[in-house]
Amino acid sequence: MKFSFFRFEPRVTEGIEAMQFKEATPVQQQVIPEILKGRDVIACAQTGTGKTAAFLLPIIHRIITSPRKEKISALVIVPTRELAIQIAQQMEGFGYFAPVSSLAIYGGGTGEVFSNEKRALTSGADMVVCTPGRMISHLNLGYADFSGLDFLILDEADRMLDMGFHDDIMKIISFIPKKRQSLLFSATMPHKIRELSHKIMRRPVEINIGLSTPPEQIRQEAFVVYEDQKTEMVNWLVRDEVMQSILIFGDTKYGVKQLCRALKKQGLSVEEIHSDLAQAEREAVMNRFKSRKVRILVATDIISRGIDVEDIDMIINHDVPHDAEDYVHRIGRTARAGAHGKACTLIGPDEQRQFASIEQLLGRSVEKPPLPRNMGNAPEYKPEKKREGRDRRKHFGGRKKRKYPAKDKKR
Repeated sequence: MKFSFFRFEPRVTEGIEAMQFKEATPVQQQVIPEILKGRDVIACAQTGTGKTAAFLLPIIHRIITSPRKEKISALVIVPTRELAIQIAQQMEGFGYFAPVSSLAIYGGGTGEVFSNEKRALTSGADMVVCTPGRMISHLNLGYADFSGLDFLILDEADRMLDMGFHDDIMKIISFIPKKRQSLLFSATMPHKIRELSHKIMRRPVEINIGLSTPPEQIRQEAFVVYEDQKTEMVNWLVRDEVMQSILIFGDTKYGVKQLCRALKKQGLSVEEIHSDLAQAEREAVMNRFKSRKVRILVATDIISRGIDVEDIDMIINHDVPHDAEDYVHRIGRTARAGAHGKACTLIGPDEQRQFASIEQLLGRSVEKPPLPRNMGNAPEYKPEKKREGRDRRKHFGGRKKRKYPAKDKKR
Protein backbone atom coordinates (compact mmCIF):
# COMPACT_ATOMS: atom_id res chain seq x y z
CA MET A 1 0.00 0.00 0.00
CA LYS A 2 1.37 3.42 -1.01
CA PHE A 3 1.35 6.28 1.50
CA SER A 4 -0.79 8.27 -0.97
CA PHE A 5 -3.68 6.04 0.12
CA PHE A 6 -3.92 7.94 3.42
CA ARG A 7 -4.39 11.36 1.74
CA PHE A 8 -2.05 13.16 4.09
CA GLU A 9 -1.69 16.94 3.95
CA PRO A 10 0.75 17.74 1.09
CA ARG A 11 3.52 18.92 3.44
CA VAL A 12 3.38 15.57 5.29
CA THR A 13 3.60 13.74 1.96
CA GLU A 14 6.63 15.84 1.06
CA GLY A 15 8.30 14.79 4.32
CA ILE A 16 7.54 11.11 3.63
CA GLU A 17 9.13 11.39 0.19
CA ALA A 18 12.18 13.19 1.60
CA MET A 19 12.61 10.35 4.11
CA GLN A 20 12.37 7.90 1.16
CA PHE A 21 9.43 5.95 2.57
CA LYS A 22 7.65 4.14 -0.24
CA GLU A 23 5.29 1.40 0.93
CA ALA A 24 3.38 1.35 4.23
CA THR A 25 4.22 -1.59 6.51
CA PRO A 26 1.43 -3.82 7.91
CA VAL A 27 1.34 -1.94 11.24
CA GLN A 28 1.18 1.40 9.41
CA GLN A 29 -1.63 0.15 7.17
CA GLN A 30 -3.73 -0.82 10.18
CA VAL A 31 -2.82 1.87 12.72
CA ILE A 32 -2.81 5.07 10.63
CA PRO A 33 -6.49 4.96 9.57
CA GLU A 34 -7.61 4.43 13.18
CA ILE A 35 -5.54 7.37 14.44
CA LEU A 36 -6.92 9.58 11.68
CA LYS A 37 -10.44 8.63 12.84
CA GLY A 38 -9.56 9.78 16.37
CA ARG A 39 -9.82 6.37 18.02
CA ASP A 40 -7.70 5.06 20.90
CA VAL A 41 -5.36 2.30 19.72
CA ILE A 42 -3.45 -0.56 21.33
CA ALA A 43 -0.90 -1.93 18.86
CA CYS A 44 1.20 -4.99 19.52
CA ALA A 45 4.16 -4.82 17.15
CA GLN A 46 7.85 -5.52 17.54
CA THR A 47 10.76 -3.20 16.85
CA GLY A 48 11.51 -2.69 13.18
CA THR A 49 7.91 -2.88 11.95
CA GLY A 50 7.58 0.88 11.36
CA LYS A 51 5.43 1.72 14.37
CA THR A 52 7.13 5.09 14.99
CA ALA A 53 5.99 6.38 11.61
CA ALA A 54 2.60 4.73 12.25
CA PHE A 55 1.85 7.28 14.97
CA LEU A 56 4.02 10.24 13.92
CA LEU A 57 2.57 10.68 10.43
CA PRO A 58 -1.13 10.85 11.34
CA ILE A 59 -0.39 13.03 14.37
CA ILE A 60 1.62 15.52 12.28
CA HIS A 61 -1.24 15.55 9.77
CA ARG A 62 -3.84 16.22 12.44
CA ILE A 63 -1.76 18.93 14.16
CA ILE A 64 -1.24 20.97 10.99
CA THR A 65 -4.82 20.54 9.78
CA SER A 66 -6.31 21.66 13.11
CA PRO A 67 -6.59 25.22 14.50
CA ARG A 68 -3.17 26.30 15.78
CA LYS A 69 -2.60 26.68 19.52
CA GLU A 70 0.48 27.68 21.47
CA LYS A 71 0.35 24.62 23.70
CA ILE A 72 1.71 21.08 23.69
CA SER A 73 -0.42 18.91 21.40
CA ALA A 74 1.20 15.49 21.75
CA LEU A 75 3.15 13.73 24.50
CA VAL A 76 5.17 10.59 23.75
CA ILE A 77 6.48 8.64 26.76
CA VAL A 78 9.31 6.14 26.14
CA PRO A 79 11.57 3.99 28.36
CA THR A 80 15.03 5.22 27.29
CA ARG A 81 16.87 8.37 26.30
CA GLU A 82 18.07 6.79 23.07
CA LEU A 83 14.52 6.04 21.94
CA ALA A 84 13.40 9.57 22.86
CA ILE A 85 16.16 11.03 20.69
CA GLN A 86 15.36 8.71 17.79
CA ILE A 87 11.64 9.55 17.79
CA ALA A 88 12.38 13.29 17.97
CA GLN A 89 14.76 12.91 15.00
CA GLN A 90 12.12 11.07 12.97
CA MET A 91 9.59 13.75 13.90
CA GLU A 92 12.04 16.33 12.57
CA GLY A 93 12.42 14.40 9.31
CA PHE A 94 8.74 13.76 8.64
CA GLY A 95 7.78 17.27 9.71
CA TYR A 96 10.58 19.07 7.87
CA PHE A 97 8.20 20.81 5.45
CA ALA A 98 5.40 21.24 7.99
CA PRO A 99 5.05 23.89 10.73
CA VAL A 100 5.55 21.49 13.65
CA SER A 101 8.01 21.58 16.53
CA SER A 102 9.25 18.81 18.79
CA LEU A 103 11.57 18.35 21.75
CA ALA A 104 13.11 15.31 23.42
CA ILE A 105 13.20 15.52 27.22
CA TYR A 106 15.42 13.06 29.07
CA GLY A 107 17.83 12.96 31.98
CA GLY A 108 21.57 13.46 32.02
CA GLY A 109 21.76 16.90 30.42
CA THR A 110 23.20 20.19 31.66
CA GLY A 111 21.39 23.01 33.47
CA GLU A 112 21.06 24.81 30.14
CA VAL A 113 19.31 21.78 28.63
CA PHE A 114 16.92 21.66 31.59
CA SER A 115 16.12 25.36 31.06
CA ASN A 116 15.35 24.72 27.38
CA GLU A 117 13.04 21.90 28.39
CA LYS A 118 11.29 24.17 30.88
CA ARG A 119 10.81 26.81 28.17
CA ALA A 120 9.20 24.24 25.83
CA LEU A 121 6.91 22.94 28.56
CA THR A 122 5.68 26.43 29.42
CA SER A 123 5.55 28.14 26.02
CA GLY A 124 4.46 25.07 24.11
CA ALA A 125 5.90 22.66 21.51
CA ASP A 126 3.74 20.62 19.18
CA MET A 127 5.21 17.33 20.40
CA VAL A 128 7.23 16.43 23.50
CA VAL A 129 9.01 13.07 23.65
CA CYS A 130 10.12 12.18 27.17
CA THR A 131 11.38 9.56 29.57
CA PRO A 132 9.20 9.19 32.70
CA GLY A 133 11.76 10.19 35.32
CA ARG A 134 12.76 13.44 33.63
CA MET A 135 9.15 14.46 33.04
CA ILE A 136 8.32 13.83 36.70
CA SER A 137 11.16 16.22 37.64
CA HIS A 138 9.51 18.98 35.57
CA LEU A 139 6.00 18.20 36.81
CA ASN A 140 7.16 18.41 40.42
CA LEU A 141 8.26 22.00 39.78
CA GLY A 142 4.74 22.93 38.72
CA TYR A 143 5.12 24.76 35.39
CA ALA A 144 4.45 22.09 32.73
CA ASP A 145 1.30 23.02 30.81
CA PHE A 146 -0.56 20.07 29.28
CA SER A 147 -3.98 21.76 29.26
CA GLY A 148 -4.15 21.65 25.45
CA LEU A 149 -2.92 18.09 25.00
CA ASP A 150 -4.74 16.07 22.33
CA PHE A 151 -2.53 12.98 21.98
CA LEU A 152 -0.86 10.66 24.50
CA ILE A 153 1.45 7.97 23.13
CA LEU A 154 3.12 5.25 25.21
CA ASP A 155 5.85 3.57 23.16
CA GLU A 156 7.53 0.33 24.28
CA ALA A 157 4.91 0.21 27.05
CA ASP A 158 5.83 -3.33 28.11
CA ARG A 159 9.41 -2.26 28.51
CA MET A 160 8.44 0.71 30.69
CA LEU A 161 6.40 -1.51 32.99
CA ASP A 162 9.27 -4.02 33.22
CA MET A 163 11.53 -1.13 34.26
CA GLY A 164 9.15 -0.14 37.07
CA PHE A 165 7.68 3.02 35.52
CA HIS A 166 4.00 2.23 36.16
CA ASP A 167 3.56 4.77 38.98
CA ASP A 168 5.47 7.46 37.06
CA ILE A 169 3.28 6.92 34.00
CA MET A 170 0.11 7.19 36.06
CA LYS A 171 1.39 10.36 37.75
CA ILE A 172 2.15 11.98 34.37
CA ILE A 173 -1.29 11.02 33.10
CA SER A 174 -2.89 12.70 36.13
CA PHE A 175 -1.57 16.03 34.78
CA ILE A 176 -3.08 15.74 31.29
CA PRO A 177 -6.68 16.16 30.06
CA LYS A 178 -8.99 13.16 30.25
CA LYS A 179 -10.42 14.10 26.89
CA ARG A 180 -7.61 13.01 24.58
CA GLN A 181 -6.62 10.32 22.11
CA SER A 182 -4.43 7.63 23.66
CA LEU A 183 -2.14 5.31 21.72
CA LEU A 184 -0.26 2.41 23.31
CA PHE A 185 2.46 0.49 21.48
CA SER A 186 4.00 -2.65 22.91
CA ALA A 187 6.13 -5.51 21.58
CA THR A 188 4.23 -7.96 23.80
CA MET A 189 0.76 -7.94 25.33
CA PRO A 190 1.00 -9.32 28.88
CA HIS A 191 -1.81 -8.95 31.42
CA LYS A 192 -0.27 -5.83 32.98
CA ILE A 193 -0.49 -4.00 29.63
CA ARG A 194 -4.18 -4.81 29.38
CA GLU A 195 -4.69 -3.57 32.94
CA LEU A 196 -2.93 -0.31 32.05
CA SER A 197 -5.03 0.12 28.91
CA HIS A 198 -8.25 -0.26 30.93
CA LYS A 199 -7.11 2.57 33.21
CA ILE A 200 -6.09 5.11 30.57
CA MET A 201 -7.99 4.35 27.34
CA ARG A 202 -11.53 4.58 25.99
CA ARG A 203 -12.80 1.63 23.93
CA PRO A 204 -9.47 1.14 22.14
CA VAL A 205 -9.06 -0.64 18.83
CA GLU A 206 -6.63 -3.53 19.29
CA ILE A 207 -4.18 -4.28 16.49
CA ASN A 208 -1.89 -7.28 16.77
CA ILE A 209 0.83 -7.64 14.16
CA GLY A 210 2.47 -10.46 16.09
CA LEU A 211 6.09 -11.38 16.52
CA SER A 212 7.75 -12.15 13.22
CA THR A 213 10.55 -14.66 13.06
CA PRO A 214 14.07 -13.41 12.40
CA PRO A 215 14.89 -12.87 8.70
CA GLU A 216 16.38 -15.80 6.81
CA GLN A 217 19.42 -13.61 6.09
CA ILE A 218 20.48 -13.97 9.74
CA ARG A 219 22.70 -16.99 10.26
CA GLN A 220 21.97 -18.11 13.82
CA GLU A 221 24.42 -20.16 15.89
CA ALA A 222 24.61 -21.10 19.56
CA PHE A 223 27.62 -22.36 21.47
CA VAL A 224 27.11 -24.50 24.57
CA VAL A 225 29.81 -23.45 27.03
CA TYR A 226 30.80 -23.35 30.67
CA GLU A 227 30.50 -19.90 32.22
CA ASP A 228 34.25 -19.27 32.38
CA GLN A 229 34.64 -20.14 28.70
CA LYS A 230 32.43 -17.26 27.59
CA THR A 231 35.00 -14.47 27.46
CA GLU A 232 37.44 -16.69 25.57
CA MET A 233 34.65 -17.65 23.17
CA VAL A 234 33.73 -14.01 22.51
CA ASN A 235 37.39 -13.25 21.85
CA TRP A 236 37.46 -16.07 19.30
CA LEU A 237 34.26 -14.91 17.57
CA VAL A 238 35.33 -11.28 17.15
CA ARG A 239 38.60 -12.37 15.51
CA ASP A 240 36.61 -12.96 12.32
CA GLU A 241 37.89 -10.03 10.25
CA VAL A 242 34.92 -10.19 7.87
CA MET A 243 32.74 -8.90 10.71
CA GLN A 244 33.45 -5.18 10.74
CA SER A 245 30.64 -4.10 13.05
CA ILE A 246 29.83 -6.25 16.10
CA LEU A 247 27.28 -5.68 18.86
CA ILE A 248 27.57 -7.78 22.04
CA PHE A 249 24.74 -7.93 24.59
CA GLY A 250 25.28 -8.69 28.26
CA ASP A 251 22.85 -8.95 31.18
CA THR A 252 24.48 -6.55 33.62
CA LYS A 253 26.46 -3.31 33.70
CA TYR A 254 29.18 -5.05 35.69
CA GLY A 255 29.41 -7.82 33.11
CA VAL A 256 29.55 -5.36 30.21
CA LYS A 257 32.41 -3.47 31.88
CA GLN A 258 34.32 -6.69 32.57
CA LEU A 259 34.04 -7.98 29.02
CA CYS A 260 34.93 -4.62 27.48
CA ARG A 261 38.03 -4.47 29.67
CA ALA A 262 39.04 -8.02 28.67
CA LEU A 263 38.64 -7.30 24.94
CA LYS A 264 40.61 -4.05 25.20
CA LYS A 265 43.50 -6.03 26.71
CA GLN A 266 43.53 -8.00 23.46
CA GLY A 267 44.07 -4.78 21.53
CA LEU A 268 40.58 -4.76 19.99
CA SER A 269 38.60 -1.66 19.03
CA VAL A 270 35.81 -1.86 21.60
CA GLU A 271 33.64 0.41 23.75
CA GLU A 272 30.81 -0.11 26.22
CA ILE A 273 27.38 1.43 26.70
CA HIS A 274 25.11 1.16 29.75
CA SER A 275 23.14 3.36 32.13
CA ASP A 276 26.20 4.29 34.22
CA LEU A 277 27.43 6.49 31.38
CA ALA A 278 26.32 10.12 31.23
CA GLN A 279 23.99 10.93 28.35
CA ALA A 280 26.66 12.84 26.42
CA GLU A 281 29.01 9.86 26.74
CA ARG A 282 26.35 7.42 25.53
CA GLU A 283 25.59 9.57 22.50
CA ALA A 284 29.29 9.89 21.69
CA VAL A 285 29.81 6.12 21.96
CA MET A 286 26.78 5.41 19.73
CA ASN A 287 27.98 7.91 17.14
CA ARG A 288 31.44 6.34 17.04
CA PHE A 289 29.88 2.89 16.62
CA LYS A 290 27.47 4.02 13.91
CA SER A 291 30.28 5.71 11.98
CA ARG A 292 32.45 2.57 12.41
CA LYS A 293 35.17 4.38 14.30
CA VAL A 294 34.61 1.64 16.90
CA ARG A 295 34.30 -1.94 15.65
CA ILE A 296 32.83 -3.64 18.74
CA LEU A 297 30.16 -2.31 21.09
CA VAL A 298 29.37 -4.17 24.34
CA ALA A 299 25.98 -3.15 25.71
CA THR A 300 23.21 -3.94 28.12
CA ASP A 301 19.65 -4.26 26.81
CA ILE A 302 19.45 -0.45 26.85
CA ILE A 303 19.77 -0.53 23.05
CA SER A 304 18.12 -3.85 22.16
CA ARG A 305 14.87 -2.17 21.09
CA GLY A 306 14.06 0.90 19.15
CA ILE A 307 17.56 1.94 18.09
CA ASP A 308 18.32 2.06 14.39
CA VAL A 309 21.97 1.19 13.73
CA GLU A 310 22.59 0.17 10.14
CA ASP A 311 24.96 -2.49 8.81
CA ILE A 312 25.73 -4.47 11.97
CA ASP A 313 27.47 -7.64 10.80
CA MET A 314 27.20 -9.76 13.93
CA ILE A 315 25.23 -9.87 17.19
CA ILE A 316 26.66 -11.84 20.12
CA ASN A 317 24.52 -12.73 23.12
CA HIS A 318 27.05 -13.23 25.91
CA ASP A 319 24.10 -14.22 28.10
CA VAL A 320 20.90 -15.90 26.96
CA PRO A 321 18.07 -13.33 27.08
CA HIS A 322 15.60 -13.95 29.90
CA ASP A 323 12.65 -13.42 27.59
CA ALA A 324 12.42 -15.40 24.35
CA GLU A 325 11.01 -12.38 22.50
CA ASP A 326 13.98 -10.28 23.62
CA TYR A 327 16.17 -12.69 21.64
CA VAL A 328 14.29 -11.76 18.46
CA HIS A 329 14.64 -8.04 19.26
CA ARG A 330 18.36 -8.38 19.92
CA ILE A 331 19.33 -10.32 16.82
CA GLY A 332 17.02 -8.13 14.74
CA ARG A 333 19.72 -5.43 14.96
CA THR A 334 21.58 -7.25 12.16
CA ALA A 335 20.56 -8.16 8.58
CA ARG A 336 18.58 -4.94 8.13
CA ALA A 337 17.20 -3.89 4.75
CA GLY A 338 17.87 -7.29 3.15
CA ALA A 339 21.55 -7.50 4.15
CA HIS A 340 23.08 -10.64 5.62
CA GLY A 341 24.13 -10.96 9.25
CA LYS A 342 25.18 -13.40 11.93
CA ALA A 343 23.87 -13.96 15.46
CA CYS A 344 25.77 -16.04 18.02
CA THR A 345 24.52 -16.94 21.49
CA LEU A 346 26.59 -18.41 24.32
CA ILE A 347 24.59 -20.88 26.42
CA GLY A 348 25.86 -21.45 29.95
CA PRO A 349 24.94 -24.58 31.93
CA ASP A 350 22.10 -22.82 33.75
CA GLU A 351 20.75 -21.08 30.64
CA GLN A 352 19.82 -24.14 28.61
CA ARG A 353 16.11 -24.09 29.48
CA GLN A 354 15.95 -20.41 28.60
CA PHE A 355 17.45 -21.12 25.20
CA ALA A 356 15.10 -24.04 24.66
CA SER A 357 12.17 -21.63 25.11
CA ILE A 358 13.73 -19.41 22.43
CA GLU A 359 13.95 -22.36 20.06
CA GLN A 360 10.32 -23.13 20.83
CA LEU A 361 9.35 -19.57 19.88
CA LEU A 362 11.40 -19.81 16.67
CA GLY A 363 9.80 -23.14 15.83
CA ARG A 364 13.15 -24.77 15.11
CA SER A 365 16.51 -25.69 16.60
CA VAL A 366 19.42 -23.29 16.30
CA GLU A 367 22.66 -24.78 14.97
CA LYS A 368 25.16 -25.58 17.76
CA PRO A 369 28.67 -25.95 16.32
CA PRO A 370 31.46 -27.52 18.38
CA LEU A 371 33.81 -25.22 20.29
CA PRO A 372 37.25 -24.39 18.88
CA ARG A 373 39.69 -27.18 19.66
CA ASN A 374 41.85 -25.19 22.04
CA MET A 375 38.92 -24.41 24.36
CA GLY A 376 38.46 -27.87 25.81
CA ASN A 377 35.26 -29.81 26.40
CA ALA A 378 31.81 -28.27 26.55
CA PRO A 379 28.71 -29.24 28.55
CA GLU A 380 26.07 -31.39 26.92
CA TYR A 381 23.00 -29.56 25.68
CA LYS A 382 20.20 -31.14 27.72
CA PRO A 383 17.69 -28.37 28.50
CA GLU A 384 15.11 -30.85 29.77
CA LYS A 385 17.45 -31.95 32.57
CA LYS A 386 16.72 -30.26 35.91
CA ARG A 387 19.78 -28.57 37.41
CA GLU A 388 19.92 -28.41 41.19
CA GLY A 389 22.20 -26.64 43.61
CA ARG A 390 23.61 -24.37 40.90
CA ASP A 391 23.43 -20.64 41.40
CA ARG A 392 23.41 -18.70 38.18
CA ARG A 393 26.26 -16.20 37.96
CA LYS A 394 25.39 -13.26 35.77
CA HIS A 395 28.82 -11.60 35.91
CA PHE A 396 31.49 -12.15 33.30
CA GLY A 397 34.18 -12.35 35.97
CA GLY A 398 34.51 -13.61 39.53
CA ARG A 399 33.08 -17.06 38.95
CA LYS A 400 33.86 -20.27 40.70
CA LYS A 401 35.97 -22.65 38.68
CA ARG A 402 33.95 -24.97 36.53
CA LYS A 403 33.97 -28.66 37.06
CA TYR A 404 34.44 -30.49 33.81
CA PRO A 405 36.92 -32.94 32.35
CA ALA A 406 40.41 -31.76 31.39
CA LYS A 407 41.06 -30.79 27.79
CA ASP A 408 41.11 -33.63 25.32
CA LYS A 409 44.62 -33.39 23.87
CA LYS A 410 43.57 -35.37 20.81
CA ARG A 411 41.15 -32.68 19.65
